[in-house]
Amino acid sequence: MAINANNFKDEVGLAFVQRYQSDVIGVLHGWDRLRLQGTLRSLYYPPVMEQYLRKAGVMWKNFKTFATTLTGRIRGAAEDLAKQQQRPLIYLASSRASKEDKARQIQQRDQVKTGLITIMSCVEPCRRWSMRGNQATKKLELSIEWGKCIHLYFYWIHEELGFLHLRLQTWFPFLIQVCVNGREWLGRQMDKAGIAYRRQDNCFPWIGDVRRAQKLMEQQQGIDWPSVLGGLVKQCHPLHREISRPIEREYYWTAAQSEYATDVMFRERGALERIYPALVHHAVMSFGAEQVMRYMGRPGRVGVNDAVVTDRRRRSVGVRVKHWLNKNSLKFYDKGSVLRDEVTINEPKDFRVWRRAENKPSSPKQWRVLRRSVADFSRRAEVSRKATDRHLTALAAVEVKTSLAQEAAQVCRAVKCEGRRYRALNPLGKTDAELLAAVNRGEFAINGFRNRDIRVRLYSPTADQRRERQQMAAMGRKLRLLRAHGLIAKVSKTHRYVVTEKGRRIITALLAARQASTDKLTALAA
Repeated sequence: MAINANNFKDEVGLAFVQRYQSDVIGVLHGWDRLRLQGTLRSLYYPPVMEQYLRKAGVMWKNFKTFATTLTGRIRGAAEDLAKQQQRPLIYLASSRASKEDKARQIQQRDQVKTGLITIMSCVEPCRRWSMRGNQATKKLELSIEWGKCIHLYFYWIHEELGFLHLRLQTWFPFLIQVCVNGREWLGRQMDKAGIAYRRQDNCFPWIGDVRRAQKLMEQQQGIDWPSVLGGLVKQCHPLHREISRPIEREYYWTAAQSEYATDVMFRERGALERIYPALVHHAVMSFGAEQVMRYMGRPGRVGVNDAVVTDRRRRSVGVRVKHWLNKNSLKFYDKGSVLRDEVTINEPKDFRVWRRAENKPSSPKQWRVLRRSVADFSRRAEVSRKATDRHLTALAAVEVKTSLAQEAAQVCRAVKCEGRRYRALNPLGKTDAELLAAVNRGEFAINGFRNRDIRVRLYSPTADQRRERQQMAAMGRKLRLLRAHGLIAKVSKTHRYVVTEKGRRIITALLAARQASTDKLTALAA
Protein backbone atom coordinates (compact mmCIF):
# COMPACT_ATOMS: atom_id res chain seq x y z
CA MET A 1 0.00 0.00 0.00
CA ALA A 2 1.34 3.45 -0.92
CA ILE A 3 2.17 6.00 1.73
CA ASN A 4 -0.05 9.06 2.21
CA ALA A 5 2.38 12.00 2.25
CA ASN A 6 -0.22 14.21 3.98
CA ASN A 7 0.20 12.08 7.10
CA PHE A 8 3.93 12.85 7.24
CA LYS A 9 4.03 16.64 7.15
CA ASP A 10 6.90 16.83 9.61
CA GLU A 11 8.90 13.98 8.15
CA VAL A 12 12.34 14.22 6.59
CA GLY A 13 12.31 14.23 2.78
CA LEU A 14 8.65 15.29 2.50
CA ALA A 15 9.09 16.72 -1.01
CA PHE A 16 10.72 13.48 -2.17
CA VAL A 17 7.98 11.38 -0.56
CA GLN A 18 5.27 13.48 -2.20
CA ARG A 19 6.91 13.05 -5.59
CA TYR A 20 7.04 9.26 -5.32
CA GLN A 21 4.24 8.62 -2.83
CA SER A 22 2.64 5.92 -4.97
CA ASP A 23 5.79 3.80 -4.53
CA VAL A 24 7.00 4.83 -1.04
CA ILE A 25 5.76 2.84 1.96
CA GLY A 26 7.69 4.58 4.74
CA VAL A 27 10.52 6.86 5.83
CA LEU A 28 12.83 6.15 8.77
CA HIS A 29 15.59 8.45 10.00
CA GLY A 30 18.08 8.17 12.84
CA TRP A 31 21.55 7.02 13.83
CA ASP A 32 23.31 4.45 11.71
CA ARG A 33 26.87 3.67 12.81
CA LEU A 34 28.39 5.48 15.79
CA ARG A 35 32.04 5.33 16.79
CA LEU A 36 32.28 6.61 20.35
CA GLN A 37 35.60 7.33 21.98
CA GLY A 38 36.56 7.28 25.64
CA THR A 39 39.72 9.15 26.70
CA LEU A 40 41.46 9.91 29.95
CA ARG A 41 42.02 13.43 28.66
CA SER A 42 44.44 14.50 31.37
CA LEU A 43 46.87 11.75 30.45
CA TYR A 44 47.49 13.30 27.02
CA TYR A 45 49.37 16.23 28.62
CA PRO A 46 53.04 15.69 29.60
CA PRO A 47 52.85 17.60 32.95
CA VAL A 48 49.86 15.50 34.05
CA MET A 49 51.50 12.26 32.92
CA GLU A 50 54.65 13.17 34.85
CA GLN A 51 52.56 13.93 37.93
CA TYR A 52 50.72 10.61 37.45
CA LEU A 53 53.98 8.64 37.52
CA ARG A 54 55.18 10.49 40.60
CA LYS A 55 51.94 9.72 42.45
CA ALA A 56 52.15 6.10 41.32
CA GLY A 57 55.74 5.91 42.65
CA VAL A 58 57.22 5.04 39.26
CA MET A 59 60.76 6.14 38.47
CA TRP A 60 61.46 7.38 34.93
CA LYS A 61 63.86 4.49 34.22
CA ASN A 62 61.19 1.98 35.27
CA PHE A 63 58.40 3.36 33.08
CA LYS A 64 58.65 0.68 30.38
CA THR A 65 58.59 -2.13 32.96
CA PHE A 66 55.63 -0.49 34.72
CA ALA A 67 53.64 -0.06 31.48
CA THR A 68 54.51 -3.54 30.22
CA THR A 69 53.31 -5.07 33.49
CA LEU A 70 50.00 -3.19 33.21
CA THR A 71 49.56 -4.40 29.63
CA GLY A 72 50.11 -7.98 30.75
CA ARG A 73 47.55 -7.63 33.54
CA ILE A 74 44.95 -6.11 31.16
CA ARG A 75 45.43 -9.00 28.74
CA GLY A 76 45.24 -11.43 31.66
CA ALA A 77 41.90 -9.90 32.74
CA ALA A 78 40.60 -10.40 29.19
CA GLU A 79 41.66 -14.06 29.28
CA ASP A 80 39.87 -14.50 32.61
CA LEU A 81 36.69 -12.93 31.16
CA ALA A 82 36.80 -15.26 28.15
CA LYS A 83 37.18 -18.28 30.43
CA GLN A 84 34.35 -17.18 32.72
CA GLN A 85 32.01 -16.65 29.79
CA GLN A 86 33.35 -19.74 27.97
CA ARG A 87 33.96 -17.70 24.85
CA PRO A 88 36.94 -17.87 22.45
CA LEU A 89 39.91 -15.50 22.67
CA ILE A 90 41.55 -15.14 19.26
CA TYR A 91 44.85 -13.55 18.23
CA LEU A 92 44.86 -12.00 14.75
CA ALA A 93 48.19 -11.84 12.94
CA SER A 94 46.97 -9.03 10.66
CA SER A 95 44.99 -5.93 11.64
CA ARG A 96 43.47 -5.91 8.13
CA ALA A 97 41.36 -8.99 8.85
CA SER A 98 37.63 -8.24 9.12
CA LYS A 99 36.99 -8.63 12.81
CA GLU A 100 33.25 -7.96 12.53
CA ASP A 101 32.78 -10.68 9.90
CA LYS A 102 34.63 -13.16 12.07
CA ALA A 103 32.59 -12.17 15.14
CA ARG A 104 29.35 -12.58 13.16
CA GLN A 105 30.44 -16.04 12.06
CA ILE A 106 31.17 -17.05 15.66
CA GLN A 107 27.84 -15.62 16.80
CA GLN A 108 25.92 -17.64 14.21
CA ARG A 109 27.98 -20.77 14.79
CA ASP A 110 27.51 -20.73 18.58
CA GLN A 111 23.98 -19.23 18.48
CA VAL A 112 24.93 -16.43 20.88
CA LYS A 113 21.79 -14.48 21.81
CA THR A 114 23.19 -12.20 24.51
CA GLY A 115 26.46 -11.41 26.28
CA LEU A 116 30.05 -11.82 25.12
CA ILE A 117 30.61 -13.29 21.65
CA THR A 118 34.41 -13.34 21.47
CA ILE A 119 37.56 -11.39 22.32
CA MET A 120 40.16 -10.68 19.65
CA SER A 121 43.62 -9.21 20.00
CA CYS A 122 45.99 -7.76 17.44
CA VAL A 123 48.82 -5.26 17.13
CA GLU A 124 47.66 -1.90 15.71
CA PRO A 125 48.99 1.67 15.42
CA CYS A 126 48.16 4.12 18.22
CA ARG A 127 49.35 7.23 20.03
CA ARG A 128 51.29 6.00 23.04
CA TRP A 129 53.62 7.24 25.74
CA SER A 130 57.32 6.39 25.55
CA MET A 131 60.38 7.30 27.59
CA ARG A 132 63.18 8.71 25.45
CA GLY A 133 66.68 9.90 26.28
CA ASN A 134 67.47 13.53 25.47
CA GLN A 135 71.07 13.73 24.25
CA ALA A 136 71.25 17.47 24.92
CA THR A 137 70.09 17.35 28.55
CA LYS A 138 71.31 13.80 29.22
CA LYS A 139 67.94 13.08 30.85
CA LEU A 140 64.97 10.81 30.20
CA GLU A 141 61.86 12.54 28.84
CA LEU A 142 58.29 11.42 28.32
CA SER A 143 56.89 11.83 24.82
CA ILE A 144 53.59 10.84 23.24
CA GLU A 145 54.10 9.58 19.72
CA TRP A 146 52.78 7.19 17.13
CA GLY A 147 53.67 3.58 17.71
CA LYS A 148 52.07 0.16 18.04
CA CYS A 149 50.64 -1.93 20.83
CA ILE A 150 48.21 -4.77 21.50
CA HIS A 151 44.54 -3.83 21.16
CA LEU A 152 41.71 -5.95 22.52
CA TYR A 153 38.33 -6.19 20.75
CA PHE A 154 35.38 -7.27 22.88
CA TYR A 155 32.35 -8.25 20.76
CA TRP A 156 29.02 -8.29 22.60
CA ILE A 157 25.31 -8.76 22.12
CA HIS A 158 24.33 -5.94 24.45
CA GLU A 159 20.96 -6.21 26.17
CA GLU A 160 19.93 -2.73 24.98
CA LEU A 161 22.20 -1.78 22.07
CA GLY A 162 22.51 -5.16 20.35
CA PHE A 163 25.64 -6.17 18.42
CA LEU A 164 28.60 -3.91 19.24
CA HIS A 165 32.28 -3.98 20.06
CA LEU A 166 34.65 -2.24 22.45
CA ARG A 167 38.28 -1.67 21.39
CA LEU A 168 40.78 -1.23 24.23
CA GLN A 169 44.33 0.09 23.82
CA THR A 170 46.50 -1.81 26.33
CA TRP A 171 49.21 0.88 26.68
CA PHE A 172 49.11 4.39 28.10
CA PRO A 173 46.88 6.41 27.72
CA PHE A 174 44.46 3.44 27.30
CA LEU A 175 42.14 4.84 24.62
CA ILE A 176 38.75 3.12 24.26
CA GLN A 177 36.46 3.04 21.24
CA VAL A 178 32.93 1.64 21.18
CA CYS A 179 31.15 1.02 17.88
CA VAL A 180 27.33 0.94 18.01
CA ASN A 181 24.77 0.55 15.22
CA GLY A 182 21.52 2.54 15.49
CA ARG A 183 19.59 0.14 13.26
CA GLU A 184 20.79 -2.85 15.30
CA TRP A 185 19.63 -0.97 18.39
CA LEU A 186 16.25 -0.23 16.78
CA GLY A 187 15.78 -3.91 15.97
CA ARG A 188 15.98 -4.78 19.66
CA GLN A 189 13.63 -1.91 20.52
CA MET A 190 11.05 -3.17 18.00
CA ASP A 191 11.37 -6.73 19.29
CA LYS A 192 10.48 -5.51 22.79
CA ALA A 193 7.62 -3.36 21.45
CA GLY A 194 6.19 -6.21 19.36
CA ILE A 195 6.57 -4.36 16.02
CA ALA A 196 6.85 -6.62 12.99
CA TYR A 197 9.62 -5.87 10.52
CA ARG A 198 11.77 -7.34 7.79
CA ARG A 199 15.52 -6.78 8.07
CA GLN A 200 18.13 -6.84 5.33
CA ASP A 201 21.72 -6.33 6.46
CA ASN A 202 21.75 -2.89 8.08
CA CYS A 203 18.32 -1.56 7.05
CA PHE A 204 14.62 -2.37 7.21
CA PRO A 205 12.86 -2.71 3.80
CA TRP A 206 9.52 -3.08 5.59
CA ILE A 207 8.22 -2.17 9.07
CA GLY A 208 4.71 -2.95 10.26
CA ASP A 209 4.30 0.37 12.10
CA VAL A 210 6.74 2.99 10.80
CA ARG A 211 5.43 5.75 13.08
CA ARG A 212 6.07 3.73 16.24
CA ALA A 213 9.47 2.65 14.94
CA GLN A 214 10.40 6.29 14.31
CA LYS A 215 9.41 7.22 17.85
CA LEU A 216 11.66 4.44 19.15
CA MET A 217 14.56 5.82 17.09
CA GLU A 218 13.96 9.26 18.56
CA GLN A 219 14.15 7.76 22.05
CA GLN A 220 17.77 6.90 21.28
CA GLN A 221 18.57 10.60 21.62
CA GLY A 222 17.82 10.47 25.34
CA ILE A 223 20.23 7.69 26.30
CA ASP A 224 22.67 8.34 29.14
CA TRP A 225 25.85 7.48 27.23
CA PRO A 226 28.35 7.82 30.13
CA SER A 227 26.29 5.40 32.23
CA VAL A 228 25.79 2.79 29.47
CA LEU A 229 29.37 2.98 28.22
CA GLY A 230 30.70 3.03 31.77
CA GLY A 231 29.03 -0.34 32.31
CA LEU A 232 30.83 -1.75 29.28
CA VAL A 233 34.17 -0.42 30.51
CA LYS A 234 33.60 -2.06 33.89
CA GLN A 235 33.04 -5.43 32.20
CA CYS A 236 35.86 -5.24 29.66
CA HIS A 237 38.47 -3.19 31.53
CA PRO A 238 38.31 -4.00 35.26
CA LEU A 239 41.74 -2.43 35.85
CA HIS A 240 40.44 1.02 34.92
CA ARG A 241 39.76 2.03 38.54
CA GLU A 242 43.25 1.07 39.63
CA ILE A 243 44.93 2.76 36.66
CA SER A 244 43.02 6.05 37.01
CA ARG A 245 43.31 6.28 40.80
CA PRO A 246 46.39 8.61 40.81
CA ILE A 247 44.49 11.24 38.78
CA GLU A 248 40.92 10.30 39.84
CA ARG A 249 39.45 10.70 36.37
CA GLU A 250 36.70 8.88 34.48
CA TYR A 251 36.60 8.38 30.73
CA TYR A 252 35.43 11.41 28.76
CA TRP A 253 33.11 10.27 25.96
CA THR A 254 33.09 11.83 22.51
CA ALA A 255 31.92 10.85 19.04
CA ALA A 256 34.89 10.16 16.78
CA GLN A 257 32.44 9.53 13.92
CA SER A 258 28.68 9.54 13.52
CA GLU A 259 26.49 8.39 10.65
CA TYR A 260 22.89 9.57 10.45
CA ALA A 261 20.72 7.98 7.77
CA THR A 262 17.29 8.66 6.29
CA ASP A 263 15.85 5.53 4.67
CA VAL A 264 13.11 5.89 2.07
CA MET A 265 11.42 2.49 1.82
CA PHE A 266 9.97 1.67 -1.60
CA ARG A 267 7.21 -0.80 -2.25
CA GLU A 268 9.52 -2.98 -4.34
CA ARG A 269 13.02 -3.00 -5.76
CA GLY A 270 11.79 -2.28 -9.28
CA ALA A 271 10.17 1.00 -8.22
CA LEU A 272 13.52 2.32 -6.98
CA GLU A 273 15.43 0.93 -9.95
CA ARG A 274 13.24 2.95 -12.34
CA ILE A 275 14.28 6.30 -10.84
CA TYR A 276 17.74 5.58 -9.43
CA PRO A 277 19.81 6.21 -12.60
CA ALA A 278 18.16 9.63 -12.95
CA LEU A 279 18.91 10.44 -9.30
CA VAL A 280 22.58 9.59 -9.80
CA HIS A 281 22.83 11.64 -13.00
CA HIS A 282 21.07 14.64 -11.46
CA ALA A 283 23.30 14.59 -8.35
CA VAL A 284 26.52 14.38 -10.35
CA MET A 285 25.58 16.92 -13.03
CA SER A 286 23.52 19.47 -11.09
CA PHE A 287 24.98 19.65 -7.57
CA GLY A 288 27.93 22.03 -7.32
CA ALA A 289 30.03 23.16 -4.38
CA GLU A 290 27.50 25.80 -3.32
CA GLN A 291 24.65 23.30 -3.19
CA VAL A 292 26.68 20.87 -1.08
CA MET A 293 27.50 23.70 1.32
CA ARG A 294 23.79 24.52 1.61
CA TYR A 295 22.83 20.91 2.26
CA MET A 296 25.28 20.84 5.18
CA GLY A 297 23.77 24.00 6.66
CA ARG A 298 26.57 26.34 5.58
CA PRO A 299 26.32 29.60 3.59
CA GLY A 300 26.68 29.07 -0.15
CA ARG A 301 30.12 30.72 -0.31
CA VAL A 302 33.06 28.31 -0.41
CA GLY A 303 35.79 29.51 1.95
CA VAL A 304 39.49 29.43 1.16
CA ASN A 305 39.93 26.53 3.61
CA ASP A 306 36.92 24.55 2.36
CA ALA A 307 37.33 21.51 0.15
CA VAL A 308 34.21 20.30 -1.67
CA VAL A 309 34.42 17.08 -3.69
CA THR A 310 31.75 14.96 -5.39
CA ASP A 311 32.51 11.31 -6.01
CA ARG A 312 30.50 8.71 -7.91
CA ARG A 313 31.53 5.13 -7.31
CA ARG A 314 30.18 1.81 -8.51
CA ARG A 315 30.14 -0.83 -5.80
CA SER A 316 29.31 -4.54 -6.00
CA VAL A 317 25.77 -3.78 -4.77
CA GLY A 318 25.16 -0.62 -6.84
CA VAL A 319 26.19 2.99 -7.40
CA ARG A 320 26.63 5.58 -4.67
CA VAL A 321 27.14 9.33 -4.97
CA LYS A 322 29.09 11.05 -2.21
CA HIS A 323 29.69 14.76 -1.56
CA TRP A 324 32.59 15.72 0.72
CA LEU A 325 32.70 19.03 2.58
CA ASN A 326 36.11 19.02 4.22
CA LYS A 327 36.10 15.91 6.43
CA ASN A 328 32.31 15.52 6.57
CA SER A 329 30.23 13.89 3.86
CA LEU A 330 26.73 13.49 2.47
CA LYS A 331 25.88 10.54 0.26
CA PHE A 332 23.04 8.44 -1.08
CA TYR A 333 22.91 4.87 -2.32
CA ASP A 334 20.43 2.06 -2.83
CA LYS A 335 20.06 -0.93 -0.53
CA GLY A 336 17.63 -3.25 -2.23
CA SER A 337 14.28 -1.48 -2.11
CA VAL A 338 15.60 1.22 0.26
CA LEU A 339 17.08 4.56 -0.81
CA ARG A 340 19.47 5.65 1.92
CA ASP A 341 20.54 9.29 2.33
CA GLU A 342 23.32 9.53 4.88
CA VAL A 343 25.41 12.19 6.63
CA THR A 344 28.78 11.32 8.16
CA ILE A 345 30.31 13.78 10.63
CA ASN A 346 34.00 13.32 11.37
CA GLU A 347 34.78 16.95 12.19
CA PRO A 348 31.91 18.69 14.05
CA LYS A 349 33.62 22.11 14.17
CA ASP A 350 31.99 22.95 10.82
CA PHE A 351 28.63 23.14 12.65
CA ARG A 352 27.22 25.29 15.44
CA VAL A 353 25.15 24.64 18.57
CA TRP A 354 23.27 27.07 20.85
CA ARG A 355 24.97 26.60 24.24
CA ARG A 356 26.95 28.17 27.05
CA ALA A 357 30.73 28.16 27.16
CA GLU A 358 32.01 24.82 28.45
CA ASN A 359 34.35 26.40 31.01
CA LYS A 360 31.83 29.13 32.00
CA PRO A 361 28.51 27.47 32.92
CA SER A 362 26.97 30.82 33.91
CA SER A 363 27.83 32.57 30.64
CA PRO A 364 25.00 33.51 28.22
CA LYS A 365 24.06 31.07 25.49
CA GLN A 366 25.19 31.79 21.96
CA TRP A 367 26.06 29.95 18.77
CA ARG A 368 29.28 28.07 19.45
CA VAL A 369 31.28 25.33 17.77
CA LEU A 370 29.63 21.90 17.90
CA ARG A 371 31.69 19.72 20.22
CA ARG A 372 32.70 16.10 19.81
CA SER A 373 31.28 15.45 23.27
CA VAL A 374 28.18 13.27 23.60
CA ALA A 375 26.66 16.29 25.37
CA ASP A 376 26.00 17.79 21.90
CA PHE A 377 24.52 14.63 20.41
CA SER A 378 21.01 16.06 20.09
CA ARG A 379 22.27 18.98 18.01
CA ARG A 380 24.45 16.64 15.95
CA ALA A 381 21.35 14.60 15.13
CA GLU A 382 19.43 17.77 14.26
CA VAL A 383 21.98 19.12 11.77
CA SER A 384 22.34 15.66 10.22
CA ARG A 385 18.58 15.26 9.82
CA LYS A 386 18.26 18.70 8.20
CA ALA A 387 21.09 17.90 5.80
CA THR A 388 19.39 14.73 4.56
CA ASP A 389 16.11 16.65 4.27
CA ARG A 390 17.68 19.34 2.07
CA HIS A 391 19.43 16.70 -0.02
CA LEU A 392 16.28 14.65 -0.61
CA THR A 393 14.34 17.82 -1.42
CA ALA A 394 16.87 18.61 -4.14
CA LEU A 395 16.67 15.03 -5.46
CA ALA A 396 12.88 15.41 -5.65
CA ALA A 397 13.47 17.52 -8.78
CA VAL A 398 14.14 14.37 -10.78
CA GLU A 399 11.25 12.99 -12.81
CA VAL A 400 11.54 9.99 -15.11
CA LYS A 401 8.00 9.28 -16.30
CA THR A 402 8.34 10.76 -19.79
CA SER A 403 11.07 10.63 -22.36
CA LEU A 404 13.66 13.35 -22.84
CA ALA A 405 12.35 14.25 -26.31
CA GLN A 406 8.79 14.69 -25.03
CA GLU A 407 9.91 16.91 -22.14
CA ALA A 408 12.22 19.07 -24.27
CA ALA A 409 9.66 19.57 -27.02
CA GLN A 410 7.35 21.46 -24.65
CA VAL A 411 9.71 24.42 -24.22
CA CYS A 412 11.56 24.30 -27.52
CA ARG A 413 8.56 25.94 -29.20
CA ALA A 414 7.18 29.46 -28.85
CA VAL A 415 4.13 29.89 -26.63
CA LYS A 416 1.40 32.47 -26.07
CA CYS A 417 0.53 33.65 -22.56
CA GLU A 418 -2.13 36.29 -21.79
CA GLY A 419 -2.21 37.32 -25.46
CA ARG A 420 1.54 37.79 -25.71
CA ARG A 421 3.97 35.62 -27.65
CA TYR A 422 7.08 34.30 -25.91
CA ARG A 423 10.02 32.81 -27.77
CA ALA A 424 11.14 29.21 -27.58
CA LEU A 425 13.88 28.28 -25.16
CA ASN A 426 17.21 27.14 -26.55
CA PRO A 427 18.61 24.64 -24.03
CA LEU A 428 21.70 24.11 -26.21
CA GLY A 429 22.66 27.77 -26.04
CA LYS A 430 24.84 29.08 -23.24
CA THR A 431 22.47 31.88 -22.16
CA ASP A 432 19.33 29.79 -21.65
CA ALA A 433 21.26 26.84 -20.20
CA GLU A 434 22.84 29.09 -17.55
CA LEU A 435 19.42 30.54 -16.71
CA LEU A 436 17.87 27.10 -16.29
CA ALA A 437 20.78 25.87 -14.18
CA ALA A 438 20.58 28.97 -11.95
CA VAL A 439 16.88 28.65 -11.08
CA ASN A 440 17.29 24.89 -10.52
CA ARG A 441 19.98 25.26 -7.85
CA GLY A 442 19.51 23.19 -4.71
CA GLU A 443 19.49 26.11 -2.26
CA PHE A 444 16.32 27.48 -3.91
CA ALA A 445 14.43 24.20 -3.56
CA ILE A 446 12.84 25.12 -0.22
CA ASN A 447 12.45 28.92 -0.06
CA GLY A 448 12.50 29.85 -3.74
CA PHE A 449 14.48 32.72 -5.29
CA ARG A 450 14.24 36.43 -6.11
CA ASN A 451 15.24 38.47 -9.13
CA ARG A 452 18.54 39.46 -7.53
CA ASP A 453 19.37 35.87 -6.47
CA ILE A 454 19.52 34.83 -10.12
CA ARG A 455 20.86 38.14 -11.39
CA VAL A 456 24.09 37.95 -9.37
CA ARG A 457 24.81 34.56 -10.96
CA LEU A 458 24.26 35.65 -14.56
CA TYR A 459 25.67 39.18 -14.62
CA SER A 460 28.92 40.74 -13.47
CA PRO A 461 28.60 42.98 -10.39
CA THR A 462 28.47 46.69 -11.12
CA ALA A 463 28.47 49.93 -9.14
CA ASP A 464 26.69 51.78 -11.98
CA GLN A 465 23.05 52.20 -10.91
CA ARG A 466 21.87 52.64 -14.51
CA ARG A 467 23.59 49.43 -15.52
CA GLU A 468 22.14 47.66 -12.47
CA ARG A 469 18.58 48.73 -13.42
CA GLN A 470 19.15 47.40 -16.95
CA GLN A 471 20.27 44.07 -15.53
CA MET A 472 17.25 43.97 -13.23
CA ALA A 473 14.88 44.62 -16.14
CA ALA A 474 16.59 42.00 -18.30
CA MET A 475 16.33 39.50 -15.47
CA GLY A 476 12.62 40.29 -15.11
CA ARG A 477 12.08 39.52 -18.82
CA LYS A 478 13.89 36.19 -18.44
CA LEU A 479 11.74 35.23 -15.46
CA ARG A 480 8.56 36.16 -17.36
CA LEU A 481 9.76 33.90 -20.17
CA LEU A 482 10.15 30.99 -17.77
CA ARG A 483 6.74 31.73 -16.24
CA ALA A 484 5.14 31.71 -19.68
CA HIS A 485 6.55 28.25 -20.32
CA GLY A 486 5.25 27.09 -16.92
CA LEU A 487 8.72 26.35 -15.55
CA ILE A 488 8.47 28.74 -12.59
CA ALA A 489 5.63 30.32 -10.62
CA LYS A 490 5.45 33.48 -8.52
CA VAL A 491 4.74 33.09 -4.80
CA SER A 492 1.65 35.11 -3.95
CA LYS A 493 2.24 38.47 -2.19
CA THR A 494 6.04 38.11 -2.36
CA HIS A 495 8.86 38.83 -4.77
CA ARG A 496 9.91 35.18 -4.78
CA TYR A 497 9.58 32.51 -7.42
CA VAL A 498 9.65 28.73 -7.19
CA VAL A 499 10.31 26.10 -9.80
CA THR A 500 7.10 24.20 -10.55
CA GLU A 501 6.88 20.42 -10.58
CA LYS A 502 6.68 20.58 -14.36
CA GLY A 503 9.69 22.92 -14.33
CA ARG A 504 11.85 20.60 -12.27
CA ARG A 505 10.97 17.73 -14.56
CA ILE A 506 11.74 19.59 -17.76
CA ILE A 507 14.80 21.54 -16.57
CA THR A 508 16.42 18.36 -15.30
CA ALA A 509 15.82 16.75 -18.70
CA LEU A 510 17.19 19.74 -20.62
CA LEU A 511 20.32 20.03 -18.48
CA ALA A 512 20.91 16.32 -18.93
CA ALA A 513 20.56 16.76 -22.70
CA ARG A 514 23.17 19.51 -22.70
CA GLN A 515 25.66 17.07 -21.18
CA ALA A 516 24.98 14.45 -23.86
CA SER A 517 27.04 13.83 -27.01
CA THR A 518 26.90 16.11 -30.06
CA ASP A 519 24.90 13.56 -32.06
CA LYS A 520 22.25 13.31 -29.35
CA LEU A 521 22.01 17.07 -28.98
CA THR A 522 21.61 17.54 -32.74
CA ALA A 523 18.83 14.98 -32.81
CA LEU A 524 17.10 16.70 -29.90
CA ALA A 525 17.26 20.12 -31.53
CA ALA A 526 15.92 18.86 -34.87
